[in-house]
Amino acid sequence: MNNTEHFGKLTERMQAFREEVLDAKPYIDAQRAVLATEAYKENQNQPRVMVRALMLQKILEGMSIYIDDKSLIAGNQATKNKNAPIFPEYTMEFVMNELDLFEKRDGDVFYITEETKEQLREIAPFWENNNLRARGEALLPEEVDVFMETGVFGMEGKLNAGDAHLAVNYQRILSDGLKGYEKRVKELRAALDFTDPESIDKNVFYKAVLTVIEAVRDFAQRYSKLAKELADKETDAKRKEELLQMSKICAKVPYEPANSFREAVQSVWFIQLILQIESNGHSLSYGRFDQYMYPYYMKDINEGKITKEDALELLTCLWIKTLTINKVRSQSHTLSSAGSPMYQNVTIGGQTTDKKDAVNELSFVVLQSVAQTRLTQPNLTVRYHANIDKHFFDECIEVMKLGFGMPALNNDEIIIPSFINWGVKEEDAYNYSAIGCVETAVPGKWGYRCTGMSYINFPRVLLCAMNDGVDLTSGKRFTKGYGKFTEMETYEDLLAAWDKTVREMTRYSVIVENAIDKASERDVPDVLCSALTDDCIGRGKTIKEGGAVYDFISGLQVGIANMADSLAAIKKLVYEEKKITKEQLWNAILDDFQSEENKKIQEMLINDVPKYGNDDDYVDQLVVEAYDSYLDEIKKYPTHVTTEDQSAVFVMVEHHLSVRTLDREWEPLRLQMEEMHLNH
Repeated sequence: MNNTEHFGKLTERMQAFREEVLDAKPYIDAQRAVLATEAYKENQNQPRVMVRALMLQKILEGMSIYIDDKSLIAGNQATKNKNAPIFPEYTMEFVMNELDLFEKRDGDVFYITEETKEQLREIAPFWENNNLRARGEALLPEEVDVFMETGVFGMEGKLNAGDAHLAVNYQRILSDGLKGYEKRVKELRAALDFTDPESIDKNVFYKAVLTVIEAVRDFAQRYSKLAKELADKETDAKRKEELLQMSKICAKVPYEPANSFREAVQSVWFIQLILQIESNGHSLSYGRFDQYMYPYYMKDINEGKITKEDALELLTCLWIKTLTINKVRSQSHTLSSAGSPMYQNVTIGGQTTDKKDAVNELSFVVLQSVAQTRLTQPNLTVRYHANIDKHFFDECIEVMKLGFGMPALNNDEIIIPSFINWGVKEEDAYNYSAIGCVETAVPGKWGYRCTGMSYINFPRVLLCAMNDGVDLTSGKRFTKGYGKFTEMETYEDLLAAWDKTVREMTRYSVIVENAIDKASERDVPDVLCSALTDDCIGRGKTIKEGGAVYDFISGLQVGIANMADSLAAIKKLVYEEKKITKEQLWNAILDDFQSEENKKIQEMLINDVPKYGNDDDYVDQLVVEAYDSYLDEIKKYPTHVTTEDQSAVFVMVEHHLSVRTLDREWEPLRLQMEEMHLNH
């Protein structure tokens, strides 16, 4: 039996729905942008948090809605599946610059009609110097100008995007409904003492939350009405019944608590969708899906209201709908993020808060549904631990063998202690989930204030350190000079130059990150996302103001493996074995390894040096030592709003610990996978 047969096939209509979505040509969609512009113009006297709430309300009231004839779930992001809405409040600059170029890209091609171009041209003047990017750039001090000019700390993905890299509290949404949130907000608002200056801002925030809750309820009601209208015209009895059921469900959730698996799926999809309409942050994730959905699944199974096959089809529909969400990035951003990734992550497996294996029947169904759809979205992450259900892990291996890169594995035995070590409560640490491509967080309590920040390129900084503080790419001076590589007599000399250089670059990155965060806090507070993240309501603050239980700003470093390989090549071939002189290596770098002589040097670098990620302490320890400089420096710059003593160092140290313990902690998993591979 091959792997495809092992997991079964999509139902006929889900297969057809999948192909429709995959074949859909993605268009630039102006509808959201037009409605957002109208809302901003109509409410210029309002505090910004209220403007954002009224904007979402206007969009949800005015946008086109439809129900796909093969779908079991209602809700669309744009006028057609896979169309990309425009978010002018973040930036219109790249949109207008590339208006006639979207169809000519090498990758991430978008189509655009002349009508859409004209709609965007009409609203563009309002947003000129009147958006997040413009205000963010205005906040940046002159000392970081060189990094903006050279793109080292570029704005792509930072000032062009909204809140994400988190999962909201789906468990509470399902159990309480937005009605429960509404009740709490009204009680807190009624108790405000306006002689306290903070109450003024809290009152506006609470008013904004009530506005978006009403808007979400009315949005779902629109689909309820549409489903009923479609049912009245439907001639197929089975589809008619599905539409009537959909109408009833949309009239209830997400405002009311969910009481069935179908209601829970629809409620989760509505929230996931509307958060993507509110702002265009990527890596908005589903959290521990098999944990909070399990009670609804088992209740319906036990009462005979749903079969496993029904649930499986419903989940495959949810994943296909997840793929319909799209985002247009600037062309320069596509060079590093090709494929229109949204990084919407679903986490299954792991452990319960009382430290037992959390795998349940729904975990298997989710795994099977992802195997059947075989899509790039959502990302699937399995939390691994030593006592994980063996049959479940066998099934994970079978999915991996399908060859579409899922599931990813997160090791509880590394991540949970890391969280606890840095101040996360044990109960929360055991409840972590994946929230993007590789990041982890506590769902429903995480206030990650960015969608990727400074992106310090470690190999580029290394070259700068080797070039006396001058960037080799642009020729611009980035840091003070700490010597030229050709004059560094020992590897320790190079490491000392790296230490000083990366510390300077780290300080500059913090300046950029703080400015971006300040601009976002003031300009684009996301009301619904904040309301559904604990405990923004209790504190009367948005995520970016420090409302979340765990709140911090973090940077991002790239090229870690390349950095390790580079250091290993230098240390081994130049300083230890002396097969290459410093001058030869430097000249080869400047030549980009083009000459025949330098190509031979390149071959030595590739073939004669241990590489990171192969369980070789020689190279792994080199990057740990280099990373220490960054980690030690970042500790000096705490987040300007601290919550439960969290600070900007949090995520970085977690990554650092993972590097140190990778070989030892993952050894049982590696042996288990090797054994399974042999058995298969």
